[in-house]
Amino acid sequence: MKGAPEVVIERCNKILLNGKIQSFAQEHKVKYFHHTEFLAKQALRNLAFAYKELSCDVEEFTEEMEEEGFVFVGIMSMIDPPRPEVKDAIAVCKNAGIRVVMITGDHKLTATAVGKELNLIDESQEADFVVTGRELELMSDEELADVVEEIVIYARVSPEHKVRIVRAWKEKNQVVAMTGDGVNDAPALKISDVGIAMGISGTEVSKEAADMVLSDDNFASIVRAVKEGREIFDNIKKCLTYLLQCNIMEVLVMFIAVVSVPFLASIFSPSSDIGAVNNAAIALTTVQILWMNLVTDGLPAIALSIDHGDHDLMERKPCKPTESIFTRDVKVYLTAVTTLMTVLLLLAYFSNLPWMSELHLLQARTQLLTAMIVIQLPLSLSMRSLRYPVFKVGLFKNKHLWGAIIAAFVLQLVILYVPGIQPFFGIQTPRLIDWVVAISCGAIVFGSIEIGKCVVAAFKKKTPKTLRKS
Repeated sequence: MKGAPEVVIERCNKILLNGKIQSFAQEHKVKYFHHTEFLAKQALRNLAFAYKELSCDVEEFTEEMEEEGFVFVGIMSMIDPPRPEVKDAIAVCKNAGIRVVMITGDHKLTATAVGKELNLIDESQEADFVVTGRELELMSDEELADVVEEIVIYARVSPEHKVRIVRAWKEKNQVVAMTGDGVNDAPALKISDVGIAMGISGTEVSKEAADMVLSDDNFASIVRAVKEGREIFDNIKKCLTYLLQCNIMEVLVMFIAVVSVPFLASIFSPSSDIGAVNNAAIALTTVQILWMNLVTDGLPAIALSIDHGDHDLMERKPCKPTESIFTRDVKVYLTAVTTLMTVLLLLAYFSNLPWMSELHLLQARTQLLTAMIVIQLPLSLSMRSLRYPVFKVGLFKNKHLWGAIIAAFVLQLVILYVPGIQPFFGIQTPRLIDWVVAISCGAIVFGSIEIGKCVVAAFKKKTPKTLRKS
């Protein structure tokens, strides 16, 4: 027989000592229990061994007969040290608002020693934060749900206890990820939000029940996957914010021009030709809009989708599963920045319409198209982070984005300065004033966003101090 010392020793009435079988008195058992605890406190995993000689035919033995009257042989201790990177990974989890709970079949003292080594608990938390499977069985589901958020380590538990633990956490409306490798772990892996099976030591049953499989059986890989997921979600927000800002601005410019140009013409130039007025009300042609969407929306957005996350990505608390992607910061960008761009572009467009000649309309559209593209290209740089100034996250770190910006700008120069292409796009060679207006608009938008980020970051940095003083 081999197994947990406290279980094996209780089934022994004799001991093999110095090559002789002797009576195993209770005081001797207590001595071995204490020695086992001493070893367990050193993070050693202990296995007790015993044997029993069969005095009759094996087929006549019953389970009750088999589990009594053993001869105790001794205890073997072994150590299964955590991988070096696990301690750092747990620290990252704490900063990221992820609770790490250890569930093991090891002795309570062994589990506690490992928990202290990994900084899961400290000396003052040992009594209140470590629970054994036997203590767990004495709790009702309601009692477990009341204390589950306080328990950090579960020791000497069986696989069915995992199911109770997962359900208790889910009753607290928490997202639960559970790891496991055995056949009996499958139910807990199945009911958890994210079941994680071990790819090397895991059984096929556990892999089938899990949502993901760790190819290296490394806890740190889970943390890296969380970071990757947060980067993907953050990049989706950045791409969405950038694209919506550009497209809402384009829609607003077109709509306001259609509504306001006839009204302004009736005030400032009542004698203008109706056809010329209606033509001027269309700020951009269909070809110009398609070109702008292709150049400024496509390439930079693709580059933003493979951007690196903010430096504090794993220091933020997890967002709620029900939280919309349209967070408060996204809404601010879609309202404030879009309004600023729309106002600047309309002012530039209206200043070129004194009034309604074909030449002036060509100049106005050339300037408007150029200004829109010049605004949107630096805007994509600013969208590398919705929280921090681009100079803090690294202005030149995303080489793909710079490649997209340069390519888009070169393509814009081609249609502006190649005479054979200009008529197709309904534009002319831009004047110096057109570039001055376009660059000024781009600088105002880019500078406003970056200054706004600095102001918000400074305000957030000072707020905790103010709260502490109050």
